[in-house]
Amino acid sequence: MDASWRQHLVDEGDGLLRIKAHGHMRTDAMMVANREHLEQHADDRGPEQLVNTAAMPGIVGEAWAMADWHYGYGFPIGGVVATDVESGDQGGAISPGGVGFDINCGVRCLVLDATLDDVPNLKRLAGRLSGRIPAGGSGKGGLGLKPNDLNDILMRGAAAAADLGYGQHDDIPHLESQGCLHTEEANVSPRALERGMKALGTLGSGNHFLELQTVDGIADDATARSWGLSEGQLVVMIHSGSRGLGHQVCTDHVRALEASYRQQNDMWVNEAYGFALPDRQLASAPFHSVAGQGYFDAMNAAANYAFANRAALAHRLREVLRLELGVDGEARTLYDVAHNIAKVEEHTVHGQSCTCCVHRKGATRAFPGNHLDVASRYLHTGQPVVVPGDMGTGSWLMAAPVSGMNQAFGSSCHGAGRALSRTKAKKTVDGKALKLKLEAKGIRIHASTPNVLAEEAPAAYKNVDEVINVTSSAGLTRPVTRLSPVAVIKG
Repeated sequence: MDASWRQHLVDEGDGLLRIKAHGHMRTDAMMVANREHLEQHADDRGPEQLVNTAAMPGIVGEAWAMADWHYGYGFPIGGVVATDVESGDQGGAISPGGVGFDINCGVRCLVLDATLDDVPNLKRLAGRLSGRIPAGGSGKGGLGLKPNDLNDILMRGAAAAADLGYGQHDDIPHLESQGCLHTEEANVSPRALERGMKALGTLGSGNHFLELQTVDGIADDATARSWGLSEGQLVVMIHSGSRGLGHQVCTDHVRALEASYRQQNDMWVNEAYGFALPDRQLASAPFHSVAGQGYFDAMNAAANYAFANRAALAHRLREVLRLELGVDGEARTLYDVAHNIAKVEEHTVHGQSCTCCVHRKGATRAFPGNHLDVASRYLHTGQPVVVPGDMGTGSWLMAAPVSGMNQAFGSSCHGAGRALSRTKAKKTVDGKALKLKLEAKGIRIHASTPNVLAEEAPAAYKNVDEVINVTSSAGLTRPVTRLSPVAVIKG
């Protein structure tokens, strides 16, 4: 890839680097990074993808890469791009590549009123969690659904799961968008429906996990107290998404859109839309076009499945915790956030109000406490932002601003971010040796294969503490508590 973007790089200080618009870019691009962070992760492919996203039709503001950016499909992981839904005749671009194949991959964080001392037998607890939480690429072990139940989940998300007995209704105010995105028809393909029928309540593979953690450091005492967190307390993160259903939705729409583009010199062109893009993987449709609305509606339906999936996983978790810990095993949801989503939101761009389609791919919404879509419980703290790190180092809970949207369209990092590809990690890390090393540190590990451990090794990820520091320096979110893993169930 062309690395000429480095010639247009400006250090703005406070953890922000700007790539000035050049070539096909319609706007500048912003990276949440400092020079040191950038040079430590010198793969040019992610920043070049960021530059490409700045050429999206209808883009407003800047194209953003969060501090955990790395190379992805079309958009870099960590990419945030907003387009004006009223731009042109049919609106700015909506791109399946700007959301990704795991629609509404996200994290739910649950808090226990217990510490590690309250766990009678950590090995047994981890083993029971592994036995009860199906992990791996297949949907084996999922909760069987009737067709009408699946359709209800696609329409109503977490509330439908709770009605079926998988989840709690009192969790819903603490889920992003209350665990449901509006869909008119939930029109997904028969293959997507087939893949969704048996996968509810399963983790999936890759970087998906369930992790039991302890609060090992508090950076913001007042916010931690408000959220009911204290030193040594147990919390659980569940990281999963829409499983095969969401993957199929993305596949269906990516194939159809990419087939409508033809290469002309160094650009990919859709003459019907008047769109020209530097990378075919950015294939897009105008937001209000038939194809644009078809994707948006199906994406929302898949996102609802993901909210329901995390609800079902939380239900299974709670069953094990109550069995092992009794009353101490009651777990309340702190927050549930989406990482891969496109949402219509109101933002102020260069002093003007804009109805935007905000693509967040490997990025977390971080809305202020006074926003109408944030539960009143977080009025004085800002929305919780859940940032998983790696299974050998730690994770963080951060907070959005108390008032006022941050400059990255109310967005933040979603994790540590990969430093090594899965292929390179498998070549350089011995999964079996890593398991022994982590368990020697007191971290119980359950994974479907040693290859999964190698792919997800701490060495394969950026330093999460560094990512948090850069994100905080940029003023996007502030750190609240650091969390250390004690038991990990990997997909």
